[in-house]
Amino acid sequence: MFFGKVIGGLIGFAAGNVPGLILGVLFGHAFDRALTNALRLGAPENIERIKNSFFETTFLLSGYLAKVDGHISKSEINHTEQIIKQMGLSAVQRQRAIELFRRGSSGDFVMEPVVVAFLQTCGAQRQMQQTLLLFLISLAQADQGLEPAEHAALVRIAAAMGLGAAQLELLLRMARAQEYFQGQAGHTAQRGTSLNDAYTALGVNSSVSDKELKRAYRRLMSENHPDKLIAQGVPEAMIKLATARAQEIQSAYEMIKKSRPAMR
Repeated sequence: MFFGKVIGGLIGFAAGNVPGLILGVLFGHAFDRALTNALRLGAPENIERIKNSFFETTFLLSGYLAKVDGHISKSEINHTEQIIKQMGLSAVQRQRAIELFRRGSSGDFVMEPVVVAFLQTCGAQRQMQQTLLLFLISLAQADQGLEPAEHAALVRIAAAMGLGAAQLELLLRMARAQEYFQGQAGHTAQRGTSLNDAYTALGVNSSVSDKELKRAYRRLMSENHPDKLIAQGVPEAMIKLATARAQEIQSAYEMIKKSRPAMR
Protein backbone atom coordinates (compact mmCIF):
# COMPACT_ATOMS: atom_id res chain seq x y z
CA MET A 1 0.00 0.00 0.00
CA PHE A 2 1.41 3.36 -1.02
CA PHE A 3 -1.60 5.46 -2.03
CA GLY A 4 -1.85 7.11 1.37
CA LYS A 5 1.81 8.17 1.30
CA VAL A 6 1.49 9.59 -2.23
CA ILE A 7 -1.71 11.52 -1.56
CA GLY A 8 -0.58 12.65 1.88
CA GLY A 9 2.76 13.80 0.48
CA LEU A 10 1.14 15.80 -2.32
CA ILE A 11 -1.32 17.50 0.00
CA GLY A 12 1.42 18.19 2.54
CA PHE A 13 3.75 19.65 -0.08
CA ALA A 14 0.99 21.89 -1.42
CA ALA A 15 0.20 23.12 2.08
CA GLY A 16 3.69 23.47 3.54
CA ASN A 17 6.41 22.70 1.01
CA VAL A 18 9.08 20.24 2.24
CA PRO A 19 8.03 20.15 5.94
CA GLY A 20 4.45 19.59 4.82
CA LEU A 21 5.61 16.87 2.43
CA ILE A 22 7.33 15.00 5.29
CA LEU A 23 4.29 15.25 7.57
CA GLY A 24 1.98 14.24 4.73
CA VAL A 25 4.04 11.13 3.97
CA LEU A 26 4.04 10.16 7.65
CA PHE A 27 0.27 10.52 7.94
CA GLY A 28 -0.13 8.69 4.65
CA HIS A 29 2.03 5.85 5.90
CA ALA A 30 -0.17 5.48 8.99
CA PHE A 31 -3.25 5.41 6.73
CA ASP A 32 -1.71 2.72 4.51
CA ARG A 33 -0.90 0.54 7.52
CA ALA A 34 -4.43 0.85 8.90
CA LEU A 35 -5.94 0.02 5.51
CA THR A 36 -3.66 -2.99 5.07
CA ASN A 37 -4.64 -4.32 8.50
CA ALA A 38 -8.33 -3.82 7.77
CA LEU A 39 -8.07 -5.71 4.47
CA ARG A 40 -6.09 -8.50 6.12
CA LEU A 41 -8.63 -8.93 8.91
CA GLY A 42 -11.48 -9.01 6.40
CA ALA A 43 -9.93 -11.70 4.18
CA PRO A 44 -12.04 -14.93 4.08
CA GLU A 45 -9.19 -17.13 5.30
CA ASN A 46 -8.54 -14.80 8.23
CA ILE A 47 -12.24 -14.65 9.15
CA GLU A 48 -12.16 -18.45 9.35
CA ARG A 49 -9.12 -18.32 11.67
CA ILE A 50 -10.91 -15.78 13.86
CA LYS A 51 -14.01 -17.99 14.06
CA ASN A 52 -11.94 -20.97 15.16
CA SER A 53 -10.03 -18.88 17.69
CA PHE A 54 -13.24 -17.38 19.11
CA PHE A 55 -14.83 -20.82 19.46
CA GLU A 56 -11.79 -22.39 21.10
CA THR A 57 -11.13 -19.46 23.42
CA THR A 58 -14.77 -19.28 24.53
CA PHE A 59 -14.95 -22.90 25.67
CA LEU A 60 -11.41 -23.04 27.07
CA LEU A 61 -12.05 -19.99 29.24
CA SER A 62 -15.55 -21.24 30.11
CA GLY A 63 -13.97 -24.36 31.60
CA TYR A 64 -11.32 -22.29 33.37
CA LEU A 65 -13.93 -19.95 34.84
CA ALA A 66 -16.25 -22.77 35.92
CA LYS A 67 -13.47 -24.53 37.87
CA VAL A 68 -11.72 -21.45 39.28
CA ASP A 69 -13.72 -21.54 42.54
CA GLY A 70 -12.61 -25.12 43.16
CA HIS A 71 -15.52 -27.03 41.69
CA ILE A 72 -17.89 -27.00 38.72
CA SER A 73 -21.48 -26.53 39.90
CA LYS A 74 -24.45 -28.34 38.42
CA SER A 75 -25.92 -25.01 37.28
CA GLU A 76 -22.70 -24.15 35.42
CA ILE A 77 -22.78 -27.52 33.66
CA ASN A 78 -26.45 -27.05 32.78
CA HIS A 79 -25.79 -23.52 31.55
CA THR A 80 -22.92 -24.67 29.32
CA GLU A 81 -25.06 -27.49 27.93
CA GLN A 82 -27.88 -25.02 27.35
CA ILE A 83 -25.52 -22.74 25.39
CA ILE A 84 -24.29 -25.68 23.31
CA LYS A 85 -27.90 -26.68 22.60
CA GLN A 86 -28.92 -23.10 21.80
CA MET A 87 -25.99 -22.80 19.38
CA GLY A 88 -27.29 -25.80 17.45
CA LEU A 89 -23.85 -27.41 17.22
CA SER A 90 -23.30 -30.53 15.19
CA ALA A 91 -22.22 -33.73 16.98
CA VAL A 92 -18.59 -33.04 16.02
CA GLN A 93 -18.73 -29.41 17.17
CA ARG A 94 -20.44 -30.42 20.41
CA GLN A 95 -17.72 -32.95 21.18
CA ARG A 96 -15.05 -30.38 20.42
CA ALA A 97 -16.72 -27.83 22.72
CA ILE A 98 -16.85 -30.37 25.56
CA GLU A 99 -13.19 -31.31 25.08
CA LEU A 100 -12.16 -27.64 25.12
CA PHE A 101 -14.24 -27.05 28.28
CA ARG A 102 -12.51 -29.98 29.99
CA ARG A 103 -9.06 -28.71 28.97
CA GLY A 104 -9.86 -25.30 30.39
CA SER A 105 -11.03 -26.81 33.67
CA SER A 106 -7.90 -28.93 34.16
CA GLY A 107 -5.54 -28.03 36.97
CA ASP A 108 -2.58 -27.31 34.67
CA PHE A 109 -4.46 -24.91 32.38
CA VAL A 110 -2.83 -21.47 31.97
CA MET A 111 -5.16 -18.69 30.86
CA GLU A 112 -2.81 -15.93 29.69
CA PRO A 113 -1.30 -17.65 26.60
CA VAL A 114 -4.81 -18.50 25.36
CA VAL A 115 -5.91 -14.85 25.59
CA VAL A 116 -2.70 -13.65 23.92
CA ALA A 117 -3.24 -16.08 21.02
CA PHE A 118 -6.85 -14.88 20.70
CA LEU A 119 -5.75 -11.22 20.56
CA GLN A 120 -3.06 -12.00 17.98
CA THR A 121 -5.60 -13.71 15.75
CA CYS A 122 -8.43 -11.19 16.14
CA GLY A 123 -6.38 -8.02 16.16
CA ALA A 124 -7.56 -4.83 17.84
CA GLN A 125 -11.29 -5.61 17.62
CA ARG A 126 -12.59 -4.33 20.95
CA GLN A 127 -16.13 -5.54 20.25
CA MET A 128 -14.89 -9.11 19.78
CA GLN A 129 -13.24 -8.97 23.20
CA GLN A 130 -16.39 -7.61 24.85
CA THR A 131 -18.55 -10.24 23.14
CA LEU A 132 -16.29 -12.98 24.49
CA LEU A 133 -16.35 -11.45 27.98
CA LEU A 134 -20.16 -11.31 27.93
CA PHE A 135 -20.30 -15.04 27.16
CA LEU A 136 -18.02 -15.69 30.14
CA ILE A 137 -19.98 -13.35 32.43
CA SER A 138 -23.16 -15.22 31.52
CA LEU A 139 -21.53 -18.49 32.57
CA ALA A 140 -20.10 -17.06 35.80
CA GLN A 141 -23.55 -15.84 36.84
CA ALA A 142 -25.21 -19.16 35.98
CA ASP A 143 -25.28 -20.29 39.63
CA GLN A 144 -27.23 -17.20 40.70
CA GLY A 145 -24.27 -15.11 41.79
CA LEU A 146 -20.66 -14.26 41.18
CA GLU A 147 -18.20 -15.90 43.54
CA PRO A 148 -15.12 -13.85 44.56
CA ALA A 149 -12.84 -16.33 42.76
CA GLU A 150 -14.92 -16.03 39.59
CA HIS A 151 -14.86 -12.23 39.78
CA ALA A 152 -11.09 -12.25 40.26
CA ALA A 153 -10.71 -14.56 37.25
CA LEU A 154 -12.83 -12.24 35.09
CA VAL A 155 -10.65 -9.31 36.19
CA ARG A 156 -7.54 -11.25 35.13
CA ILE A 157 -9.07 -12.20 31.78
CA ALA A 158 -10.18 -8.60 31.13
CA ALA A 159 -6.74 -7.28 32.08
CA ALA A 160 -5.09 -9.77 29.71
CA MET A 161 -7.31 -8.31 26.98
CA GLY A 162 -6.33 -4.78 27.89
CA LEU A 163 -9.68 -3.89 29.45
CA GLY A 164 -9.74 -1.96 32.70
CA ALA A 165 -11.62 -2.90 35.87
CA ALA A 166 -14.14 -0.08 35.30
CA GLN A 167 -15.03 -1.44 31.85
CA LEU A 168 -15.51 -4.92 33.26
CA GLU A 169 -17.71 -3.68 36.10
CA LEU A 170 -19.91 -1.83 33.59
CA LEU A 171 -20.30 -5.02 31.54
CA LEU A 172 -21.14 -6.96 34.72
CA ARG A 173 -23.84 -4.49 35.75
CA MET A 174 -25.32 -4.45 32.26
CA ALA A 175 -25.32 -8.25 32.01
CA ARG A 176 -27.04 -8.63 35.38
CA ALA A 177 -29.73 -6.12 34.44
CA GLN A 178 -30.25 -7.63 30.98
CA GLU A 179 -31.10 -10.96 32.62
CA TYR A 180 -34.33 -9.38 33.89
CA PHE A 181 -35.41 -9.04 30.25
CA GLN A 182 -34.31 -12.54 29.26
CA GLY A 183 -36.71 -14.50 27.09
CA GLN A 184 -39.43 -11.87 27.39
CA ALA A 185 -41.64 -11.70 24.33
CA GLY A 186 -43.53 -8.62 23.28
CA HIS A 187 -41.04 -6.23 24.83
CA THR A 188 -42.07 -7.06 28.40
CA ALA A 189 -39.89 -7.55 31.45
CA GLN A 190 -39.92 -10.07 34.27
CA ARG A 191 -42.14 -9.32 37.24
CA GLY A 192 -40.39 -7.02 39.70
CA THR A 193 -38.08 -5.47 37.12
CA SER A 194 -37.59 -1.76 37.79
CA LEU A 195 -36.98 1.16 35.47
CA ASN A 196 -33.48 1.46 36.95
CA ASP A 197 -32.82 -2.09 35.75
CA ALA A 198 -33.72 -1.01 32.22
CA TYR A 199 -31.33 1.96 32.34
CA THR A 200 -28.55 -0.24 33.73
CA ALA A 201 -29.16 -2.81 30.98
CA LEU A 202 -28.37 -0.09 28.44
CA GLY A 203 -25.34 1.17 30.35
CA VAL A 204 -26.78 4.63 31.03
CA ASN A 205 -28.23 6.45 34.03
CA SER A 206 -31.77 7.74 34.42
CA SER A 207 -30.77 11.37 33.82
CA VAL A 208 -29.68 10.64 30.26
CA SER A 209 -31.35 12.75 27.57
CA ASP A 210 -33.66 11.21 24.98
CA LYS A 211 -31.03 11.80 22.31
CA GLU A 212 -28.25 10.16 24.34
CA LEU A 213 -30.56 7.27 25.21
CA LYS A 214 -31.31 6.59 21.54
CA ARG A 215 -27.59 6.79 20.72
CA ALA A 216 -26.72 4.24 23.45
CA TYR A 217 -29.51 1.92 22.30
CA ARG A 218 -28.52 2.10 18.64
CA ARG A 219 -24.87 1.49 19.50
CA LEU A 220 -25.72 -1.64 21.51
CA MET A 221 -28.04 -2.94 18.79
CA SER A 222 -25.34 -2.32 16.19
CA GLU A 223 -22.74 -4.14 18.30
CA ASN A 224 -25.04 -7.18 18.55
CA HIS A 225 -26.23 -7.16 14.95
CA PRO A 226 -25.77 -10.66 13.45
CA ASP A 227 -24.31 -9.47 10.13
CA LYS A 228 -21.74 -7.27 11.87
CA LEU A 229 -20.67 -10.02 14.26
CA ILE A 230 -20.35 -12.58 11.46
CA ALA A 231 -18.23 -10.12 9.45
CA GLN A 232 -15.96 -9.69 12.48
CA GLY A 233 -15.50 -13.44 12.82
CA VAL A 234 -17.95 -14.52 15.51
CA PRO A 235 -18.96 -18.12 14.65
CA GLU A 236 -22.46 -18.41 13.17
CA ALA A 237 -23.40 -20.89 15.90
CA MET A 238 -22.85 -18.18 18.54
CA ILE A 239 -24.90 -15.53 16.75
CA LYS A 240 -28.10 -16.87 18.35
CA LEU A 241 -26.75 -15.84 21.74
CA ALA A 242 -26.05 -12.30 20.51
CA THR A 243 -29.54 -12.15 18.99
CA ALA A 244 -31.04 -13.06 22.36
CA ARG A 245 -29.00 -10.27 23.97
CA ALA A 246 -30.27 -7.81 21.35
CA GLN A 247 -33.85 -8.77 22.26
CA GLU A 248 -33.11 -8.11 25.94
CA ILE A 249 -31.67 -4.69 25.06
CA GLN A 250 -34.72 -3.89 22.95
CA SER A 251 -37.09 -4.90 25.78
CA ALA A 252 -35.22 -2.64 28.22
CA TYR A 253 -35.35 0.25 25.74
CA GLU A 254 -39.10 -0.20 25.19
CA MET A 255 -39.67 -0.10 28.96
CA ILE A 256 -37.81 3.22 29.20
CA LYS A 257 -39.64 4.66 26.17
CA LYS A 258 -42.99 4.04 27.84
CA SER A 259 -41.86 6.08 30.84
CA ARG A 260 -40.85 9.08 28.71
CA PRO A 261 -43.81 11.03 27.27
CA ALA A 262 -41.71 12.61 24.49
CA MET A 263 -40.68 9.16 23.24
CA ARG A 264 -44.09 7.47 23.24
